[in-house]
Amino acid sequence: MIIPFFWMISSSLKSLNEMYAFPPVWIPGRLLWENYIYMFNSAPWGKFLLNTTKITLLVVVGQLLTCSMGAYAFARLKFPGRDALFTVYLATMMIPYQVTMIPTFKIIKSLGWLNTHNALIVPALFSAFGTFLLRQFFLTLPKELEQSAMIDGCSFPQIYRHIMLPNAKPALVTLAIFIFMGTWNDFLGPLIYINKLELKTLTLGLATFQGTYTTQWNYMMAGAVIVTLPVLLVYFLAQRHFVEGVVMSGIKE
Repeated sequence: MIIPFFWMISSSLKSLNEMYAFPPVWIPGRLLWENYIYMFNSAPWGKFLLNTTKITLLVVVGQLLTCSMGAYAFARLKFPGRDALFTVYLATMMIPYQVTMIPTFKIIKSLGWLNTHNALIVPALFSAFGTFLLRQFFLTLPKELEQSAMIDGCSFPQIYRHIMLPNAKPALVTLAIFIFMGTWNDFLGPLIYINKLELKTLTLGLATFQGTYTTQWNYMMAGAVIVTLPVLLVYFLAQRHFVEGVVMSGIKE
């Protein structure tokens, strides 16, 4: 795992001749920090970063809210057809994205959301996987906590807010990391729905270094370093909660 990251960082500081040298040059003869300067001057990377951050934060917050509410309903509330509905919802995970891509595009177009960030945010606010992950965690929480809250006069929304969510912090952090990584690194969605330069994300900006006949690999690697750093930072900061959430979500009641 370390070698690809080392090669990416090393390549971002090489000249184009060193990129195509054989045998491969692992450590550049001269560190070309100007590759990063060229990268930032070649496109509005500040705007790309702002767009990506906005989309990612809205999707993370929105999906955590919808998934936690759905998971609480499927884990604790009793209503007719609950298990059947959950099974059907879970089965949607088996539908390949390629199957729903064209119908989704037509819906987005009919809503007038092409070349808007709504096309990337709204469809991503719901997730069967996120609902499943949080439901499994909610099932591990003692029912005595809810029963005590009910005796004190708490309603279901109050139990959800004051009992379930605070105790589900590891699972919520785990899901947040998954959502962050998926949204931040998404390339196909922005490629389909976004054409305007001022609305593009970091992944689309990174693709501008790839031409029809040649690719500026040293500049692309410099961009890849910038795009990758936030993901690594988020993962390392939340690693403890991530591992705990994955372990606890896999425990059966």
